[in-house]
Amino acid sequence: MKFKGLLVSARVALTAAGLAVAAFSGADALASAPMAKTNAPGFYRFMLGDFEVTIVSDGTVELPVDTLLKGKSKEQVDEILAKSYLRSPLETSVDGFLINTGSKLVLVDTGAGTLFGPTLGKLLANLKASGYQPEQVDEIYITHMHPDHVGGLIADGKAAFPNAVVRADKRESDYWLSDENAQKAPQEMKGFFQGVKATVGAYAAAGKLKPFTGNTELVPGIKAVSSVGHTPGHTTYVVESQGQKLALVGDLVHVAAVQFPDPTVTIGFDSDTKEAESERQKQFADAAKGGYLLGAAHLPFPGTGHLTAEGKGYRFIPLNYSQIH
Repeated sequence: MKFKGLLVSARVALTAAGLAVAAFSGADALASAPMAKTNAPGFYRFMLGDFEVTIVSDGTVELPVDTLLKGKSKEQVDEILAKSYLRSPLETSVDGFLINTGSKLVLVDTGAGTLFGPTLGKLLANLKASGYQPEQVDEIYITHMHPDHVGGLIADGKAAFPNAVVRADKRESDYWLSDENAQKAPQEMKGFFQGVKATVGAYAAAGKLKPFTGNTELVPGIKAVSSVGHTPGHTTYVVESQGQKLALVGDLVHVAAVQFPDPTVTIGFDSDTKEAESERQKQFADAAKGGYLLGAAHLPFPGTGHLTAEGKGYRFIPLNYSQIH
């Protein structure tokens, strides 16, 4: 009987082994399936005190950062990037930040829409995938009016956020909506002015552009803080709830691997490089000292984390992934 039991066990084992071999022999057939070549919808959500923050991807775009960055040679930038297993042109994120305060739904920056090439313009679809509808957005805060931050205001020739009011520093709107400035601008910048006129200008014509002046609280828990330099009215938005804080610094940083360890490095898009560098140094130091979160449109998605001082610069510590919020 004992021998018979062993035979039964052996047969079961051989049958299982045969099934395993059959499964593995089918692996070649499975490998012939076409590659999906798409990622999951680009949004990430976390709680900041009582506020819900949803970071929404507009996509990525390749930028020749080794020539755009100033203060280091092309060779130096390439060497720094290589240490982080990166290279130029660098696939660069474009992100927006959706804040639900419980009484207001606020979007900080809208992505590029159709103004910056086919790899961007995904913010609206990703916002919907995150569970929100563009009609629910109450206010839109613009850090600055470069095309990759305002292009998403318009979709299919209409206001993408039909119930929203657009807020930006008055210096920013005055500069970019000026016909005189557009005419005087160098040829390579004229498209920037045209983009602002087609997007922000449409909201202004509908009476839905409401500029503010300097540092001011826009809704309870969200304050505009002037951080000019990258553009004439560049603004940081500081979000605070229940003792927790997030500073959305717009384009104070473009390339994490280079500008965190050396904040003196500027970029060719800056309208005033000295002011932009000074503001970056100040905000990095404040974030490291205060231990609060920093978010930026062009940090690798989801573009949010902490800074800690390291040498003469800083180390960026990305937000820890969590399924619970």
